This record gives sequence, structure tokens and C-alpha cells, in this order.
Amino acid sequence: MRERIAESGRPIEIPRCKPYPSKWNDNAIHAAWLGHSTVLLNVFGITILTDPVLFSRVGASLGIGTLGPKRLTAPGLTTKELPKIDLVLLSHAHLDHLDMPTLAHFGESTQVVTARNTADLLRGTKMSKVNELGWDDKTTLSTRNGEVHIEAFEVNHWGGRWSKKEDRGWNGYVISREGKKIIFGGDTAQCDHFRKLRSKGPFELAMMPIGAYNPWIRAHCTPEEAVAMANDAGAKYILPIHHQAFTLGREPVNEPIERFDAALQNEPERIALRQVGETFRLG
Repeated sequence: MRERIAESGRPIEIPRCKPYPSKWNDNAIHAAWLGHSTVLLNVFGITILTDPVLFSRVGASLGIGTLGPKRLTAPGLTTKELPKIDLVLLSHAHLDHLDMPTLAHFGESTQVVTARNTADLLRGTKMSKVNELGWDDKTTLSTRNGEVHIEAFEVNHWGGRWSKKEDRGWNGYVISREGKKIIFGGDTAQCDHFRKLRSKGPFELAMMPIGAYNPWIRAHCTPEEAVAMANDAGAKYILPIHHQAFTLGREPVNEPIERFDAALQNEPERIALRQVGETFRLG
């Protein structure tokens, strides 16, 4: 509570970059990092949003506001600036990944893929097409612009919203369309599960978490471990997420991206982007 009060007067930094999804080509793949674990994807005309968190605070929603950490940097797009979203992809039920104020923005036409035993949390939203996936489960979704294939895989984390004792799942995902595949690593500590994905590739892009490892190393990987796991899967490019937006760990704000850059100093061309609001294009 002292931390929340202390940061109340701190301004939220404006991102240096801004995506313009209306100008994106539907014959390619675009990925714009909106902050934290929220990435806006256009995969050959299908729009996907991962773990959408787009308000000034994240945490417990009290109806009159949210009690939790204040953003350091504003999101790359507000909810009003988003294009029509075909699919929301939710990795697990933690408050900084399944954010009810943001999810309340989406209408009935937006489909959801979420982890095992988490669909009940979405009953207060307008979204009605909710698909729960356990590890190794697959689904094919039909949208206004065609089909997209989603497969859940195991990562090293936990899924309870309020307690580790809750029986809720947690996932990473493989997104497949038009012969191209993308990994959304969700939230994970170091593990061997990404090595098992290699035979299912090749993967054009891996979106990997790199922050909040100090002191939460048992739940969150270091930047070096994130790179190693993306390499295990055989990903061509890596997009770093889960850093810069909120203070969730004790490491300095810029340390995760600096360590990530250092881990790829011999292959800087593999870094998809670094700044909130930046856009990466494939094809």
C-alpha cells in the first residue's frame, strides 16, 4: 500500500513509438508490442491480442478503480484505438495477464482461448465464444478472415488467480496460419518444454517474457534463459515481453532489456523490437 501511494503522483511515460494497424498488410504478419505481455498480432488478416492489459494500473479491480502497480509507460494503443479483435489469447489467470477492466472492452464477436479452468472468470464479459485448452490441446477457430490454429503447451509457472492452491491452468501457445507459426511463451521460468516444440516448427517468432525474475526466479525466467528457450524451440526471431510496463520485480527497470540485448549481441538481427509501441513485420 505504501508503494501504491508513493507512485500515485508519478506521471506515466508516453511511448516513443506508436503502431498503426490500419496500415498493416493482411498478406503478412505484424506484431506490435503494446506493453507488458500484450502483443497485437495481425496474422494474414486475423487480429489476435495476447494477455490484454491496457489501463493505468493492474491488479485487483474494485469497481471504482484498480488496486495495484501503476504503469511506467502508457500502452502502445488504448482500448479505443484497437482494431476489431478476432481472438484474445490468455495465458493464465494472474491479475497482470487476465485483466477484467480491459477484457470488458471486447464484444461478442471476439473469441477467446484461455487456460484450463479459467473460463468462469470471463462470465462478466460480453465475449461468449470461450475455448479452454489444457497442455497439448488444439483448436481451430473460424474468423471473418479465415481459420487460425492454436495449440497449448506446458510452461513453468502457476495459474491461481489469488492462491497457488487454486486449480487453474497456465499455458504457452503456438499460433499457426498459412504455414507460419508463432510462439507466445506466456509467463514462464526456465524449463525444457520449449525444446519439445522444435519438432513442430519452424517458428518465425517467439514472444518471450524477460522480466520480474528478481526475486521471482522460480516463476519468471531471466533474459538469458528466455533466449535459450527460444533457441531450444528453433525460433528465428524473438520479441521480448513482460518488462518495462510495470514494476513487478526488484531488478532495475532497464536491466531486462539490457541483458536481453547482451544475450543476443552476436545476433542482433534476431531481436524483433525493444520499445513499447514498436511494430515488427514478417513478410
